[in-house]
Amino acid sequence: MGGSMYGKYMKRWLDVAISFTAIVILSPVLGVLWLLVRKKLGRPAVFTQERPGKNEKIFKLYKFRTMTEGKDEKGQLLPDEERLTPFGKLLRSTSLDELPELFNILKGDMSLIGPRPLLVRYLPYYTKEERRRHDVRPGLTGLAQVNGRNALGWEGRFAYDLAYVNHLTFGMDVKIIAMTVGKVLRRSGTLSGAEQTVPDFDEYRKRNGKG
Repeated sequence: MGGSMYGKYMKRWLDVAISFTAIVILSPVLGVLWLLVRKKLGRPAVFTQERPGKNEKIFKLYKFRTMTEGKDEKGQLLPDEERLTPFGKLLRSTSLDELPELFNILKGDMSLIGPRPLLVRYLPYYTKEERRRHDVRPGLTGLAQVNGRNALGWEGRFAYDLAYVNHLTFGMDVKIIAMTVGKVLRRSGTLSGAEQTVPDFDEYRKRNGKG
């Protein structure tokens, strides 16, 4: 698991090397996207949200915003589906909105591979076993993301998260990266798309009498 030589030492070194290299190479793309997001969706171009990381330490996740700040006549934000523009949908479908997370990886908040960081408000609803998904750094992509995302449901996603924690190896990370690249190129899903179409986890757990 994460206590192996690879999990304890090599994985973090590779995260730093790969994320730094990617930021340098993709800096023109990041700059253009930042300008486009500001022009089409408003400011700030980078959306931040608190998420639990390794050992449930809270950090600020960076993403390009994909929705406007459209409000109704009462000054309340419109529903997400009304604020999500075609440009925002394009960012999500290509996973370009996730690129700022490279800075989270460089800082040490995240890893390239690991369970996706979910919402802070979900923390009270995990079982003791499910909380072990926080034994490793959350990832830009992960085992659950390349094995079904939305179709898995919460129990299925956590099963894959725990399988990753229990069997973390260099070979598994390489396989997940290869599968992620293939899915992104085919635009068969986004890196974090699972939370967009399944019920909120806290509501799901309340309805099922757990947590």
